[in-house]
Amino acid sequence: MRIGIVGTGAMARALGGAWVRAGHEVLVGGRDAGRAAGAAGDAGGARWGGVGQAVAHGRDAVLLALPHRAAPAVAGAHARALAGRTVVDCSNPVAEGFALATGRGPSAAERIAAAAPGARVVKAFNLCHASVWDLRPPVFDGRALAVPLCGDDDRALATVAALVRDTGCEPLTAGPLERAHLLEAAAALLIGLWVGQGADAQAIAPPLAHAGPHGAPHA
Repeated sequence: MRIGIVGTGAMARALGGAWVRAGHEVLVGGRDAGRAAGAAGDAGGARWGGVGQAVAHGRDAVLLALPHRAAPAVAGAHARALAGRTVVDCSNPVAEGFALATGRGPSAAERIAAAAPGARVVKAFNLCHASVWDLRPPVFDGRALAVPLCGDDDRALATVAALVRDTGCEPLTAGPLERAHLLEAAAALLIGLWVGQGADAQAIAPPLAHAGPHGAPHA
């Protein structure tokens, strides 16, 4: 696939590296040429360029590896080029005190979709620190990590599911884009437990066999 990554931080480097290793054509773009070149090099030899070049290159998928406040403006500025493209949002709108910065409003992913209404936005990769995507592969106690996806377009979801598998993880359908706020809230909860308390947040959910009838919790 041809994948454009907008952003030059840790998520761009880690996910870009995983996709380069999987054989994809990756271009990392940012406003600062030096940072873009450095991120591309850290990703294992990806190409680099500006933001517009990353969007243009991402024929199959564009990852917005940006802070949640910046992503809608960037998406809006490139809305025409993003029309029809699969756009992946991995941001976490987590504010001070591990609260949702979006409050009771639209999720960060929905704000990107509103800014670029022709884009096929998928929320994914937001529940783990960038260091997880550097693992080869992210397998814990013999079980591959599951990555929940929220989106409205079946083709876009299939594309992102394939990219998840290319990281060594398993995609998990979590519903339409309107449920992206649940993934973002889950991230706020988990980060608060991990960072705020040093707790083993993985221990909060029982195995599926003990999750109630048909896998549903008891009321």
